[in-house]
Amino acid sequence: MEALHCKKLGDPAALTSLDERNLDSPIQLTKNHPIPELDSPTAVRIRVKATSLNYANYLQILGKYQEKPPLPFIPGSDYSGTVDAVGSSVSKFKVGDPVCSFVALGSFAQFIVQDESQLYPVPAGCDLVAAAALPVAFGTSHVALVHRAKLTSSQVLLVLGAAGGVGLAAVQIGKVCGATVIAVARGPEKVQLLKSLGVDHVVDLRNENVTESVKGFLKARRLKGVDILYDPVGGKLTKETMKLLNWGAQILVIGFASGDIPVIPANIALVKNWTVHGLYWGSYNIHSPAVLRESLRELLFWMSRGLIKVFVSHIYSLAESNLAFATIKERKAVGKVIIAFTDQGSGRSKL
Repeated sequence: MEALHCKKLGDPAALTSLDERNLDSPIQLTKNHPIPELDSPTAVRIRVKATSLNYANYLQILGKYQEKPPLPFIPGSDYSGTVDAVGSSVSKFKVGDPVCSFVALGSFAQFIVQDESQLYPVPAGCDLVAAAALPVAFGTSHVALVHRAKLTSSQVLLVLGAAGGVGLAAVQIGKVCGATVIAVARGPEKVQLLKSLGVDHVVDLRNENVTESVKGFLKARRLKGVDILYDPVGGKLTKETMKLLNWGAQILVIGFASGDIPVIPANIALVKNWTVHGLYWGSYNIHSPAVLRESLRELLFWMSRGLIKVFVSHIYSLAESNLAFATIKERKAVGKVIIAFTDQGSGRSKL
């Protein structure tokens, strides 16, 4: 089977192509990797239809992620596909069933094996390719907003990096919860998409000051301030938007796409009674897996009812993984970047 291997740390986005003969390449495409065998009576082998790229996957190959797997490894986390084989005790799935799930490593391959308890049936009528991008991006935002912050319809949600994978998930979940949603993005294409989702106010960082724009909106709506800050960006933008927070506000620390880890002053948090939530979604599978299961089931139900939508920005083949990582690095994506084991195109925009 085809599989992508990370054999050394480095920048996969800097490659012009994937060539097994290039020994200096951090990633290499292998076309004869062994197909994994069922390793228990409840194991299920899935033929992968698609797998999504997350910023964490890129950081992992760079060697800059908090978890550093031993080399070599097959990267990849969330995916979708169809059941290819089942163990003798599997009762929930049969060959041909559409499923999605996530792993710590290994989804950048044509086949993967997981226990049936880790798989989620994709509802009829849902796009199987889009379902590959649901678990991590929407799972992160759902656990953050619904489980941790307990977002309600009376609150104001401010989403930074709102046109990225987790950002688009956050604004949609905010609207499902009935909250007033403010989104921050950069560029007319991203702004237009966010407006089409019913976001109450969009700030375009290319030509607007975030503080002034949000304060103007809040004043017009007779709102005091922001109740929940959803922050996958970090850096100066975090510092700027903290000025907009209400007394008793919550800050959701999702990531640092800017490359700059912000400082949240403890004295200000004390005086204003802020709550700061660190959210490392992947660790829930170790410490509180029931939360993830409940979250993903609700998200798949919402997806089946059309309440949320996974926006796929670009689709690449596994042989074009270097281009896919470059799209992530250069922030060209509006939504999710997908690796698909199909003939669906070479990096063409899906929006």
